[in-house]
Amino acid sequence: MVELTDNAALHRFEMVVDRETAFVYYTLQNDRLVLIHTEVPQSLSGRGLGAALARAVLDEARRRGRRVVPRCDFIAALIRRHPEYGDLVAEPRPDGIQ
Repeated sequence: MVELTDNAALHRFEMVVDRETAFVYYTLQNDRLVLIHTEVPQSLSGRGLGAALARAVLDEARRRGRRVVPRCDFIAALIRRHPEYGDLVAEPRPDGIQ
């Protein structure tokens, strides 16, 4: 199994496979994990790594007790396909801040 690491210095979660790094950029806003962008190297595409990475990031958010704001279209689509992650999605606040 490929291990997820949090590279806090670069604000991204990473998985290294065959010496290539797939990652999800994030920011923290208050207690929310804002997931900005997912990137998987072309050499690793078609292997399901993007989905495995997204699920690992969501599982890590759950473990840390954080809600997520899925600004990344890929992660938002995965959450729609896997409703077991729906409870992690932070609702927009009344003042419009996410």
